[in-house]
Amino acid sequence: MQNSLTAITEELKRLKATGVKSISVSDEALSRLRKAHGAIRDRRAKAMASSEAGNPAARPATVASPATLEPSPAPLKEEGGVAAIPTPVPFTLPEGDKLTRMAALRERVLNDEVCKKNIRVGKQIVVGVGNLDAKIMFVGEAPGAEEELQGEPFVGPAGQLLTKMISGMGLTRGDVYIGNIMNWRPQIEAGATGIQYGNRPPTGEEMQYCLPYLRAQIEIVNPDLLVALGTTAAHGLLGPGSFKALGDVRGQWSEFGGKPLMVTYHPSYILRNQSNRSKRMIWEDLLKIMERAGLSISAKQRAYYLDK
Repeated sequence: MQNSLTAITEELKRLKATGVKSISVSDEALSRLRKAHGAIRDRRAKAMASSEAGNPAARPATVASPATLEPSPAPLKEEGGVAAIPTPVPFTLPEGDKLTRMAALRERVLNDEVCKKNIRVGKQIVVGVGNLDAKIMFVGEAPGAEEELQGEPFVGPAGQLLTKMISGMGLTRGDVYIGNIMNWRPQIEAGATGIQYGNRPPTGEEMQYCLPYLRAQIEIVNPDLLVALGTTAAHGLLGPGSFKALGDVRGQWSEFGGKPLMVTYHPSYILRNQSNRSKRMIWEDLLKIMERAGLSISAKQRAYYLDK
């Protein structure tokens, strides 16, 4: 139950980060949340009472108010619930063709001690994948549950939707390159099960540590343009505090590392907002990308998701 509430909290945080100010919740859903909150509160109260009865001198550990629904920091984390992240060490890519340079980069990332320290047992560090001669490079936020299991970006539900979006552009995943700002899944409390439910946005320090690896991938692939998927990816590329809500910069051309950069919504936005209006907003951004990349656009493609 606590894991479910944590997942809900993380989703609300993500929505807020995208500029959403309110959501509709049914009376039935509110009732269930109140019951879940009350059940957790009662269990904690009983546990504390039992502890005091068994050992009056013992002081129970401080517990945050369940009303905040904030996840506790994972045990392996340090200050503020997030491991202290050092300054990234400068490195130089070897000479050679793209395959040789990417192989060297992957070897470096997969053996990076900071990256390894920040993944759970049995999970994987994630490096970008795709066509090393791609014209278009998509950049997401961080690996999720499916991604850290498979070691590949965008393989979960949002990734499957991204594949459909790419297909709508007349391309395949094999035609583009897909990477992330982060090489590991930002951790939150996993609880007794050892399973992490929900995600959190990476900290500025975490993104700054991984950003050189993303820059190196961009250098190797040398795409014609970049696409930032979602608020966190946009902040990672444009800089913290560069905008308040994603709508302020979405659909506009910016620049990163000398490359044209288009900011659009993360595919998960469509998973939460299934209206044609929401789909059309992202599709209009993709049309701009197609035009900038010199891809042909049919009349049918231009009319996708227009209200009839």
